[in-house]
Amino acid sequence: MAQQSFSDRLKAAMCSANMKQTDLIHAAEALGFKLGKSQVSQYASGKTIPRPDVMAVLAQTLNVPTSWLAEGETHESKPAQTTSATTATAKSNTTGASSEQASGTAATITEGSAPMRQFKKSSKLDNVLYDVRGPVVDEAARMERQGMRILKLNIGNPAPFGFRTPDEVVQDMRHQLPDCEGYSDSKGLFSARKAIMQYSQIKGLPNVDMDSIYTGNGVSELINLCMQALLDNGDEILIPSPDYPLWTACATLAGGNPVHYICDEQAEWYPDIQDIESKITPRTKAIVIINPNNPTGALYPREVLQEIVDVARKHQLMIFSDEIYDRLVFDGEEHVSIASMAPDLFCVTFSGLSKSHMIAGYRIGWMVLSGNRDCARDFILGIDMLSNMRLCSNVPAQSIVQTALWGHQSVESYVVPGGRVYEQREYVYNALNSIDGITAVKPKGGFYIFPKIDAKKFNITNDEQFALDLLHEKKILLVPGKGFNWQQPDHFRVVYLPRIEVLSECMTNLDDFLRHYRQA
Repeated sequence: MAQQSFSDRLKAAMCSANMKQTDLIHAAEALGFKLGKSQVSQYASGKTIPRPDVMAVLAQTLNVPTSWLAEGETHESKPAQTTSATTATAKSNTTGASSEQASGTAATITEGSAPMRQFKKSSKLDNVLYDVRGPVVDEAARMERQGMRILKLNIGNPAPFGFRTPDEVVQDMRHQLPDCEGYSDSKGLFSARKAIMQYSQIKGLPNVDMDSIYTGNGVSELINLCMQALLDNGDEILIPSPDYPLWTACATLAGGNPVHYICDEQAEWYPDIQDIESKITPRTKAIVIINPNNPTGALYPREVLQEIVDVARKHQLMIFSDEIYDRLVFDGEEHVSIASMAPDLFCVTFSGLSKSHMIAGYRIGWMVLSGNRDCARDFILGIDMLSNMRLCSNVPAQSIVQTALWGHQSVESYVVPGGRVYEQREYVYNALNSIDGITAVKPKGGFYIFPKIDAKKFNITNDEQFALDLLHEKKILLVPGKGFNWQQPDHFRVVYLPRIEVLSECMTNLDDFLRHYRQA
């Protein structure tokens, strides 16, 4: 048999033992050894190889020799031995294979032959991560299936927290559904793009016309489309840290190299301009800003935006501005679109209705091309090609853009004193800062806060493990900082969409948890 990699041997042994990854974790726990779900997933995917002590536990759990599992040394008890007993086991396992095995992520042993061909995920996905819906969320889902109540502070999805779509929007969609049965233009319906164009002009975006507008199935689809159209292998793009992780994931998937610039917590989480400058190379094509920022809630003032424009102008960078939270701004602050300050630069501005109109499930977003389009003609051809390939975005959702943008703006009542989102922000900000070992910068937009936890005080070296420990003990689900490409294990994101009574329960339980918590 050809030499196998460690991950191949691990999966072959799991198949022979009729174990899934979760079974392996539980079996190791029974031996007194704790394995994390993401840890085992990384071993199985071949991203990492375990330490010798972990290797020994895996071998003991799977009943295979440690030397074979670690190095592939021949041994008569290895799972690939094609005796009649192992052949029968393999056939039995194949018959009752799990979906994981059927998809080709585990080896199937056949009599007298090499392992059955495996269909693995593309290597393009090896460094793509999206931990907003990652291992911690998977564990919470498993606990829910066992009947446990989970307090969810992990995702910015308004509907489950009681936020409703404005009635006028629902009625308009219902009325227009018979006219939405066919494809639209690949860029979107005329009425939707006209409303977006007018909104963009009011925001001060220069040189915007109907052909500048592209609708999408949420902003997420359009981010991916832009990264595919722009980046060649090895091209660099500047992305904030912390960031909304889809930006990093899509840039990576497109073959680009995401280069993270620091947002400074000591300066209201504003971008560190010197750090941006220091990371620009001849391969840098663009800079991304997220304003208001997810996960920090920072809102960038004109002077900060001007500094970013100056850097982009100096180095001839394209600007991508993610402004999905532009109407969720507190304390009378003004949201400024960076494109309005850069008529000579090529800018792509993203927005939509998912957050401001509490209709994330409708999947309607858009992007606006503005400024100097002469320098981006070829890129625009790529955008047009990819837009045509997906035919069009969700037509029923497009049909309500005009009503949503220019009808009653219910979001305005949420973000002023007495408004639900405003009061929930006030509560969670004060509650977090009252907990010993936690500090937080007050967000000025969106519905997230990104508190810092004293990693030294609590001996935290792995923020994902901290999130799992909190989930297991207090049934609170949140996303660790690593999920937002923050390099230190000392932050986590809290969504303050739940009502104050739920937030109060979460903050009380978090305080109680940290009174005794020390990471092992």
